[in-house]
Amino acid sequence: MRIGFIFGLFTTCLLSSVSLLADTLDGALNRLDRAGSQFKSMTAQFKYVKHTAIVNEDSNSNGTIKIRKIKRTPPPDDILGLLDFVSPDKKVVALNGKSVEIYLPNINTVQQLYLCKHKVLVEQFFLFGFGTSRSDLEAAYNVSLGGPENIGDEPTTRLVLTSKNPEVTRQLSKFELWMSDKTGEPVQQKFYEPSGDFNVFTYSDMKINPNLQDSALKLKVPSNVKRETLNK
Repeated sequence: MRIGFIFGLFTTCLLSSVSLLADTLDGALNRLDRAGSQFKSMTAQFKYVKHTAIVNEDSNSNGTIKIRKIKRTPPPDDILGLLDFVSPDKKVVALNGKSVEIYLPNINTVQQLYLCKHKVLVEQFFLFGFGTSRSDLEAAYNVSLGGPENIGDEPTTRLVLTSKNPEVTRQLSKFELWMSDKTGEPVQQKFYEPSGDFNVFTYSDMKINPNLQDSALKLKVPSNVKRETLNK
């Protein structure tokens, strides 16, 4: 009887744990869905880490990010984004929906890259987890639960994702997304490359849906700046 009782108790606990795990994943996706339905724009501070596997070294940068989502009928929506890298090397990256411009003030040069078929891949870095619906996320990715984890003082739930798009997986083999348990917004993103390299963005001082004008998201450069087109 004692063995039967213990076995029954163990089974009940195990089933409860499985149910809790499923509810936790479901709850995380529902929080993301609610946050995504209300998302229009964002500003934040960021810390960026680029890990190079072959030499096992990290390079660190920090700066500010601004994003605004522009509704289009029919979809997909367009994205305006501006990443201002403050240190150690100053540069500004602007996304205008059709191209990416990179301003390098040390050499007074703007490098322009037309997105074409790479639009989806580039937007992963600007909007991954921001303004995303649950249905869109599950349609584009295989999603599994990574578990609870604190990023700084922020309680988060980590999701592990692999893209269903072969074009994306050739460049980015896996994604991890740390979502705030309070707001449902991304606190940290990690992008894995097939080479073993990875990129991590960690956000702080985030403001959701500030009033961002187009002018705040445009690249501001000197009139004598040099321009280079990286693809045509």
